[in-house]
Amino acid sequence: MKNIQDVVKELENVRGTGANKIFTMYLNTDLSDPDQQSGEWKIHLKNGLNNFEHYLKEADDQEELKNYQKVKKYVKDFIGEIERNLMRGVIIIASADGEVWFAERVQMHLENEFQWQETPVLEQLKALSEKYPRTGIILVQQNQVKLIDTNLNQVKDTAEYELDVEEDTWKIKQGPRQGRSATGLGSGNLQKDLFNDRYEANQYRWYKSIAPKLDKQAKDRDWKRIFIVGEAPASKTIETEMNKEIEEVILKNMLDHEESKILETVLD
Repeated sequence: MKNIQDVVKELENVRGTGANKIFTMYLNTDLSDPDQQSGEWKIHLKNGLNNFEHYLKEADDQEELKNYQKVKKYVKDFIGEIERNLMRGVIIIASADGEVWFAERVQMHLENEFQWQETPVLEQLKALSEKYPRTGIILVQQNQVKLIDTNLNQVKDTAEYELDVEEDTWKIKQGPRQGRSATGLGSGNLQKDLFNDRYEANQYRWYKSIAPKLDKQAKDRDWKRIFIVGEAPASKTIETEMNKEIEEVILKNMLDHEESKILETVLD
């Protein structure tokens, strides 16, 4: 998904012409919502789509009706593709000629809304873009640092650094480790003990050395908010040494948790 702030700017300039209007839909598909226990979202979708069709038939505007029916098909096809993998909401903004098409599942609550007019209705999308801007989550666990790049409360990208103790440097992790332990020093208790000894002596310098890499990632990814998740003193050291402002340090060890659970803990 594109940066949601850029999407909003693009959509603000969209104008329909004549019978080629813009369809906007915000649909609540949150199955944990008490009002959704029997799949009520399907009823809201059906009613929302049919209302405009009935109105256009009564108005006997054949060209606009034809355009709307095209959009309705696009919407139903998209819903059919994602129905087995719903999130908490669906946003669709579309035109019959295909020039406008924004369709996303989102992990935030939406109020049901359907519009067919000259311009897209962006109030809910703008509110979400302000509440959930591009955000970076930095997970720290001894010799590993993982970055989760999020946009609109969804994972956009991830990257991992691993400390090579022998070369005394942080490296972008490339694929699964083979023939190496979690310490990056090979197998065996002796090597683990060696890592632990070095860790105690060098941890501040190690975390200080990765801070510029994290600042660059934050700049390149245009993070508006940054969270650090990890046990002290590692997370606190990185917070102190980074130039970028850190919104919050969460003192939990979550590097090996599912990304969806991490987002729930940090962003909700």
